[in-house]
Amino acid sequence: MLDTFKTISLSHKTAPLQVRELIALNEDEAKRLMLRLRDFFGLTDLLVISTCNRTEVYYAFDQDLNADIARLLLIEKGLTDTDNYLPYFQFFSSHDEAVRHLFEVCVGLHSQVVGDMQIPNQVKQSYQWSADLDMAGPFLHRLMHTIFFTNKRVAQETPFRDGAASVSYAAVELIDELIGENQNPNILVIGLGEIGTDVCKNLEARSGGIRNQTNITLCNRTQAKAEALASQYGFRVADFADLTDEIRRAHVIISSVQRDEPLITPALLQDMNVLTFKYFIDLSVPRSVDATVEQIPGMLVYNIDHIRNRADEALNQRLAAIPKVEAIVTQAVAEFGDWSKEMVVSPTINKLKNALEQIRRDEIARHLKHLTPDESEKVDKITKGIMQKIIKLPVLQLKAACKRGEAETLIDVLNDLFDLEKHSVEDPKHIF
Repeated sequence: MLDTFKTISLSHKTAPLQVRELIALNEDEAKRLMLRLRDFFGLTDLLVISTCNRTEVYYAFDQDLNADIARLLLIEKGLTDTDNYLPYFQFFSSHDEAVRHLFEVCVGLHSQVVGDMQIPNQVKQSYQWSADLDMAGPFLHRLMHTIFFTNKRVAQETPFRDGAASVSYAAVELIDELIGENQNPNILVIGLGEIGTDVCKNLEARSGGIRNQTNITLCNRTQAKAEALASQYGFRVADFADLTDEIRRAHVIISSVQRDEPLITPALLQDMNVLTFKYFIDLSVPRSVDATVEQIPGMLVYNIDHIRNRADEALNQRLAAIPKVEAIVTQAVAEFGDWSKEMVVSPTINKLKNALEQIRRDEIARHLKHLTPDESEKVDKITKGIMQKIIKLPVLQLKAACKRGEAETLIDVLNDLFDLEKHSVEDPKHIF
């Protein structure tokens, strides 16, 4: 497996939104692509990650298939003019670079919002797809579990995940502060542009992915977009003509409507009797909630500056933590690299153990008929102990040679000395 891991990546750093939308994969499409890659190229240890900000394919193979995989992905998405889209991809042909890139993606170093807390769950989902299709071998299993442990270290040892570093996430986080984290307020989202759509994504994450969240209502001038997002997240849809009634029903109103004049004014709210509080979170520029709305008893307004200050503070804290995060990743990559190199000598170690075990069994068999059951048991135990001591030094030398990059010479010597080619690589753990 050494030096065979590679990846292709298309992300917000390399491609505009309109291109990312064309190439993004849902679960069925991702699994279908994985099956195609297995059938066409015989790939193993295959991982496909697709989010709104990135689509990536990781794989283990001796040859560099990056361009071929990118073309197949494009064709699967109905984009036959592949040469026009290839420049949007990054190709990682180096094993070490591909491994490092996956670590950095998973901890959030390459996220559009640095330290994005959603990416680990999205990667876990992709890993589950690989496991479901039996496309995750020992290498990928070990790699992913090492990454998840590294991600846990980043969360525990640094402030890289603290606070809400995006405007939309900060707006949703503010709801918990205003209403209470375990409360279930009626939330109205007005306007479903890029920010409004991102608010929906974070509201869905706040609810833990629970479907049929009818306490969350979407209202947009283009009804079709509201219906599509509502269907995706299990939210409720309201007609834009019923905006006043929906505001009356809601406890929290999040507005990201793009228009020259405020949409929500004192005149719109004049007949409302507010018994507790009604919170308006205005993410629009220019403002879509008139500042004078706050003069109405029970109405509280938070504008984009309030939210952005919260997000900027969290973002600065995360940026300051990047060197510590990179140090943790570097350590984890190095430790995984040592394990990866040892995979090269694992078959030789198992063959050597099998060869010596065969010698031990053959010699014991010659004398069993002259021994009592108790004597046979003692001889078996003694010879197993001898075998473990004999095998210990060659195994340590092989692992040390791996780290020095000199394993191949020692493997050849052991193969010649013990004629290991005629022995299987079956793991002999049951022997010792």
